[in-house]
Amino acid sequence: MSFLARLFRWERGRQKTRYHKMLLCGATWPIKFDIYFLRFPEGSEIKPHTDKVISGQHYRLNIVIKDADIGGDFICSNAIFESARIKLFRPDISEHPGSYIKNSSQKNRHVNHLLQPFEPQVS
Repeated sequence: MSFLARLFRWERGRQKTRYHKMLLCGATWPIKFDIYFLRFPEGSEIKPHTDKVISGQHYRLNIVIKDADIGGDFICSNAIFESARIKLFRPDISEHPGSYIKNSSQKNRHVNHLLQPFEPQVS
């Protein structure tokens, strides 16, 4: 699906779980980046994983807009910066699961930034 066709449309997340993502914007030049709005409904869970890239350094900034009532904790093995609502980390080298959401739905804004062009490997 083309970049423009994906703008502002909900699609399933990559980890074969129940989360959804909406592409808000992105670019390939001069710096490759994308911004997604993520929605984690009740019953969602992200298993521990890393996001593989062929080249470059992958950075992700997660901003939690609404916490889940129960669960939905973001866990990162070695975040660059972490506060209650802001998480900056390298998803290509840091394992990052999200705990099972038992109540409500959690919403995150998520910004990806790569220092060099990359080809993502979907797992």
